[in-house]
Order: sequence, then structure tokens, then C-alpha cells
Amino acid sequence: MLRVTQWVGEAAKPDATLTLPFALRQRSRQRARLDNGQEVALLLPRGRMLRHGDLLQAENGSVIRVLAAPEDVSTAHTDDPLLLARACYHLGNRHVPLQIRDRWIRYGRDHVLDELVKKLGLKIVRERAPFDPEPGPYAPDHAHVAVAAEGHSHEASNRSDPSGRR
Repeated sequence: MLRVTQWVGEAAKPDATLTLPFALRQRSRQRARLDNGQEVALLLPRGRMLRHGDLLQAENGSVIRVLAAPEDVSTAHTDDPLLLARACYHLGNRHVPLQIRDRWIRYGRDHVLDELVKKLGLKIVRERAPFDPEPGPYAPDHAHVAVAAEGHSHEASNRSDPSGRR
């Protein structure tokens, strides 16, 4: 079995592809099958989600491109940026993973969420499409981490006592 152990830079040329749904792209350690049928063991460092387009390297030097699998999703469209922001706010307030683009947002299909978004005024399309949501502010590949590394700690803001005691 091919052992995949690290991420590599975007300049690498892929030898194979690995298509996974969002739920499996959140796991850094698992058995999977490449799109060519070869079985692999993902043994990646923990704490980072696999993103569509990521390049991974196996111990034998081969490079694998990660692809987001088509899933049952709802895609909400609008040309109004304020309306899009309101929908993102309300869905984010429910901790819904969101893929956000210029004029649309995508989330895992859910009829209750579809009704909420329709009431806000967005048009819903239920479809099968790749789902690659935002990684979140604490993900290692998110730009905000650089700010946290410079002395801004989110942990301190969660404390109930200003003295630092919990």
C-alpha cells in the first residue's frame, strides 16, 4: 500500500488524483483509493484539512492531487453583496460549513437551511457539485494564523476572568 505522508508545493506535477467528499477530506489519517484504483494510506500531520487542489507526496516520491468530490449541495445565488453577507452571517451563526464565492455560497443540502436562505431573498439551486468550504480562522492554512503567531491569542479572549484564571 502506498503511504502518503506530506503536502508538497504547487510546482509539483501530479502523478495521480484522489477524489474525496468533504467529510473524508477532514481526516488526515485514513485508507483511501486513488482515482486509478490504487489503495493508499494517508498518514499526514494532523490539524490541516485536505483542500481541493492540494498536492500530497507519497514515500516513493509520487505526487497526488486532491480533488473535491461532487456532493449533494445547495448553492444560493445573489448579485447583492449585502444579501450574500447576511446569508453567510445567518448560516455561520448555525456553524454551517460554507463555500463562499463572489455571488454565491454553497453548503451541504438541508431543506431547513434552504428555506432560511430563500426567505432572505437568495435563489437556491440544489445540485451535485464539488464542496470545498472555508477552512475556518484556526486552520493552519488560514491567513489569520499569522496574526495569532505575532502575539494575538484567541485563547485569552475566551477566558472568563481578565486575570487569566479560568
